[in-house]
Amino acid sequence: MDETGQASAELILLFGGIMVVVLLAIYMYNNYMGDLSSEISSKEVNEFNNQLKTLGNYFK
Repeated sequence: MDETGQASAELILLFGGIMVVVLLAIYMYNNYMGDLSSEISSKEVNEFNNQLKTLGNYFK
């Protein structure tokens, strides 16, 4: 029996499966980061910057 072809096919299937898992993880991470950035509003960032400026005035 010729088993070298079978080993090559199994290796290709293994790499294909790994690629599917990696692409799925990247997709999920991308969605997570998009959701996270939408939770931080510009109002909160502006208030934080104003508080930092206020604290900075105490050290001048």
